[in-house]
Amino acid sequence: MTRTIALVGIDGSGKTTQAHRLADALAAEGLRASYRRNAGGRRWFGRLARRLGRGDDAEDLLGRRAMLFVESVLRWLAIARTSVFSQFGTDLAVMDRHAVCQYVSIRAHAGGRGEGFARLAYGLFGAPDVTVLLAIEPGEAYARIEARGTDHESLAYLTAADAAYRALPEAAAFLVVDAGGAPDEVTTAVLAALRPWLPPLHLPPDLDPAGPVSAAPAVVTPGRTPESPHRSSAQTRRWPGT
Repeated sequence: MTRTIALVGIDGSGKTTQAHRLADALAAEGLRASYRRNAGGRRWFGRLARRLGRGDDAEDLLGRRAMLFVESVLRWLAIARTSVFSQFGTDLAVMDRHAVCQYVSIRAHAGGRGEGFARLAYGLFGAPDVTVLLAIEPGEAYARIEARGTDHESLAYLTAADAAYRALPEAAAFLVVDAGGAPDEVTTAVLAALRPWLPPLHLPPDLDPAGPVSAAPAVVTPGRTPESPHRSSAQTRRWPGT
């Protein structure tokens, strides 16, 4: 039985939006599903830095090493809280981020220095039953972040983070969904990719054009981030070399 679903991806991929939408869609169909956020505080510290006139992001305020440490601790505490709810509660937890997001942050910000320690600390928690990678071109993610105007990430960082997600040892088990479309399209694709892990549902037509969810073998071939700006409506694509 699926108890935990984590949505991960680079900043600007829509993790928070889609985690909320997924939890709401599942709850509307009778599942005890709840949204759980596993944030590391980087955006909050970035806003504080701007308010204090100390720069544009969290590292301007705390420095790179200190911010990575604080982020690692805060995310660990958030995942610990979520894990407790998942172990003793009855809800299906839809997680906004998970441990792999911290490994990516360490790789993209510090070249991987400290990842081994982070893996030891986060290894206390089990992996989510299903991890969905919301894949988006770094340039498009950058444009989204600039448009919302609440935080800032460089294109270089987003590109490094995208590469880091692809290189993780966990990457082969991700369900990769194209996150470059409109929110409704992405939600539909996420629900379709998750079908084998969910009980039979009767979703609204705008979220499940293929009809009610039916039982299926729990096997989905991972996809990859689309390389062409002309994306199709396909839900997943194969990794190179598969």
